[in-house]
Amino acid sequence: MYAIHRLRDRMGLDVHVIERGDGVGGTWYWNRYPGARCDVESLFYSYSFDDTLQREWRWSERYPAQPEILAYADHVADRFDLRRSIQFSTSVTSAEFDELADTWTITTDTGSRITARYLVTAVGCLSSWQIPDLPGLDTFAGDVHHTGNWPHEGVDFTGKRVAVVGTGSSGIQSIPVIAAQAEHLTVFQRTAHYSMPARNRPLTDVEQQDTKAQYDTLRSLARISRAGLVTDAPIGTAQDTDPTIAHLELERRWWRGGTGIAGVFTDTVTSLEANEVVARFVRDKVRTLVDDPATAGLLEPRDYPIGTRRMVIDTDYYATYNRPNVELVSVRDDPIEKITPAGIVVAGIEREFDVIVFATGFDAMTGSLNRIAIRGTGGRTLSDEWAEGPKTYLGVAVSGFPNMFMVTGPGSPSVLSNMIVSIEQHVDWIADYIGHLDAEGIARTDVTPDARRAGSPTSTSWSRARCSPFRPRPGTWVRTSQASHASTCPTWAGSAPTGSTAPRSPGPATRGSCTAHEPRRRTMPRPWVPTRHRSPPDGPTRALHLVPPSARYADGHCRSDVGASADACTEDRTSRTTRHDGFESGVMS
Repeated sequence: MYAIHRLRDRMGLDVHVIERGDGVGGTWYWNRYPGARCDVESLFYSYSFDDTLQREWRWSERYPAQPEILAYADHVADRFDLRRSIQFSTSVTSAEFDELADTWTITTDTGSRITARYLVTAVGCLSSWQIPDLPGLDTFAGDVHHTGNWPHEGVDFTGKRVAVVGTGSSGIQSIPVIAAQAEHLTVFQRTAHYSMPARNRPLTDVEQQDTKAQYDTLRSLARISRAGLVTDAPIGTAQDTDPTIAHLELERRWWRGGTGIAGVFTDTVTSLEANEVVARFVRDKVRTLVDDPATAGLLEPRDYPIGTRRMVIDTDYYATYNRPNVELVSVRDDPIEKITPAGIVVAGIEREFDVIVFATGFDAMTGSLNRIAIRGTGGRTLSDEWAEGPKTYLGVAVSGFPNMFMVTGPGSPSVLSNMIVSIEQHVDWIADYIGHLDAEGIARTDVTPDARRAGSPTSTSWSRARCSPFRPRPGTWVRTSQASHASTCPTWAGSAPTGSTAPRSPGPATRGSCTAHEPRRRTMPRPWVPTRHRSPPDGPTRALHLVPPSARYADGHCRSDVGASADACTEDRTSRTTRHDGFESGVMS
């Protein structure tokens, strides 16, 4: 939604958005499962691009629930009249780059075709929900649901025998609510996750007023923080901190609620010893909250260091396993064998159910993009390019796919950050760069392979090595900081990077997280390859001369409604090419 406002309203570009859903909201449109709630505090899970917007909206709770977030998205869409640029209830089936025209052709499931100079993908990191291919699933006689594709009318579990498969974020949030309704609930868990108490509560007017009065400072701190959040400062390294002081601080953060516990030490995610201090504290809490020792043992997370996957917050999750109508079944050593018409079979035992809820996550990061037949130069598909794992430049672009930009793509902080901050950062950078291309008369830009390799973070043993429990993939949730991502993001504000012979920049960006941290920015080669507009094979060079965006459609054609003549849009020119650090720039002369 911010991309529409920034590109259409601030830059005058013609923007056409294709949306699969019937309304705005993205993940909050689809994820309506019981207990769905954001794990970022509401006052910071909101847009910062408009001061009036961020001050006029009033949040009711510390952590916003799905209906309130969706209402906020509707408010933003109404306030900025965004829906007129969105084609709802439509899916993109393919996108192909035309190497002669330097444009993208997008085809939808309705049969419509759209031509555009630039393709910006904002499909979401966790939007392609998936159910494991279990034998016999199609024979189950009851109802089957996935938390990522929840019925809008809701589901009544009263008097039902319910199975929940999966204990990630959506499972942890929905299990306590389902347990309160169902006659009996059985939870099938493969991996135990670190979950912190949310300590959710209503927000007071004073809290909101005080926070909004400091928004300028708080937003700036969030943009240069590790995860796009303003959190308590660490108390030092684990080794240098007195154990009693460390324990008291861990207790304070636990009782305050939220995910700040992982940041108690400066070396929590760089030292296994420090990490284990925090992890052991959480496991001890699990044992105190769960009455049955065997169940508590299954719920103790031990598979990965705390803080290396996105933290989960909950309301009474562990206490739910003390209810007499709740059972926990581990499928780590004995996986689900099959689904029968009556229920689920594990270790040769069939358990009967009326409803199965899959909280099994998503084809994360790459799934939604790979499901579209995206073809770049040479006809190569994006899915082929990523066959051995996603390779991107900072999660923004892919080599061989010119004029295509991704918002929070694989390799960016994305899901390990406050997504709103990451989204605004990426949209601002993309908009600034398109503005530069427009000002310099550049019709095509691409990432050099060398720059892509240099700018693509490498997964470590602390990265999420599997995006999905059903599809082994190289890690794409890389633990990097919002600040470091911003500092490596090139900017067109001021002069070009050292060694560049590019024309002067279009001047300071209006506001972008790439430019906001200029003192922290290290000089890097710009990774793009703007190339000349290719000549038609049967005629002289007919190069595109970019005019003000208000006089041109997104596909490069002139707008008659603003009086732009053909002569104003095209003229005969001779192309010349200039090379400098990391990229090639084609400028019409």
